[in-house]
Amino acid sequence: MPSIQPVDVARARAETPGCTGVVHFNNAGSALPPALVTDTMVDYLRAEALVGGYEAAAATAERSAAVYTSIARLINAEPEDIAITDNATRSWQAVFYALRFGTGDRILTSRAEYASNAIAYLQIARRTGARVEVVADDETGQLDVADLRRLIDEHVKLIAVSHVPTQGGLVNPAEEIGAVAREAGIPFLLDACQSAGQLDLDVERLQCDALSATGRKYLRGPRGTGFLYVHPRLRERLEPATLDLHSASWEAPDEYVVDPTAKRFEVWERDHAAVLGLGAAVDYALEWGLSAIEARVGALAATLRGRLGEIEGVQVHDVGARKCGLVSFSLDGLGSEQVMRTLAAAKINTSVTHATSAQYDFTARHLPALVRASVHYYNTDDEIDLLTSEVAKLAQESRSS
Repeated sequence: MPSIQPVDVARARAETPGCTGVVHFNNAGSALPPALVTDTMVDYLRAEALVGGYEAAAATAERSAAVYTSIARLINAEPEDIAITDNATRSWQAVFYALRFGTGDRILTSRAEYASNAIAYLQIARRTGARVEVVADDETGQLDVADLRRLIDEHVKLIAVSHVPTQGGLVNPAEEIGAVAREAGIPFLLDACQSAGQLDLDVERLQCDALSATGRKYLRGPRGTGFLYVHPRLRERLEPATLDLHSASWEAPDEYVVDPTAKRFEVWERDHAAVLGLGAAVDYALEWGLSAIEARVGALAATLRGRLGEIEGVQVHDVGARKCGLVSFSLDGLGSEQVMRTLAAAKINTSVTHATSAQYDFTARHLPALVRASVHYYNTDDEIDLLTSEVAKLAQESRSS
């Protein structure tokens, strides 16, 4: 196996203008883009303003088509298995709402599941009489694969799991989940919104039937972009809930034909500048290498968890046998919103995750609102020092008050 070349952090920061003005630990929200991504989008918009929208799109058609190839390389898929969308939730919904459920059908999901997905399950359950069931966690806090296997029967119509939850550094055992799903012949929908761009994903290894992702997070692409992978074994069974003249063709006054590729899950109108920006971001990640990114992000997050865990009054809440770049914590006696605002005043970006984003997990673990500090490969040990120093000061002030 070839050795992993470490990330050139100095180069990464030089190519990321935002690094000069802020300490950015909100990469699981929206990462700082490299200048290449911004320049790609601005250059396209300027050309569009000069020649016209349709004309600019036609002139860059080959570049736009190449984005599918780049995304396919990112996750070890085929270009025809890729759809480009405007966000991860729309990607996920395109598959979920194309599935058919009835009374007594069962949807299995994880305790770490994200709000948008869970709300969709509940809506479909209310409409159809299907049931939503949450698979237990094991002793490490990740999805218990043995419990998943125990729950499988002929009524299970979908296994849908968030690979990395919004509320912490857990990495659910997606490969093992995929193996259970394949053995049982049950579709496996993997939400990779938080893992794409920070973990080295391979859909063959994951054995997922569909995977949804966003551009704005660890891929460092523009907001308003996402992509969807759908394997032919599932795609051929699904007609999307909505179609247009891009996802299907109108062959006769009373006849239409659905696109045979994953483009059946797209719509015709799109932000062409953003698509090219997404392609630039994916190519940029591929240039660094996902194994190198994963190693760097994982090491930084482990350092941050360790440093936070040493501060009296700070509770680190990440669980799982495997962890990634999201670090969640709370501070005794001080609300997480206040912690985030105080850090922001010091030009340190973090975010706060509330129970409304992950009710299953927050309820089961009796969690407070959590500060989330999510690292990326362009972050540094000095930035971790700054963050932990500010948190230590807050902890001291809270104890003294």
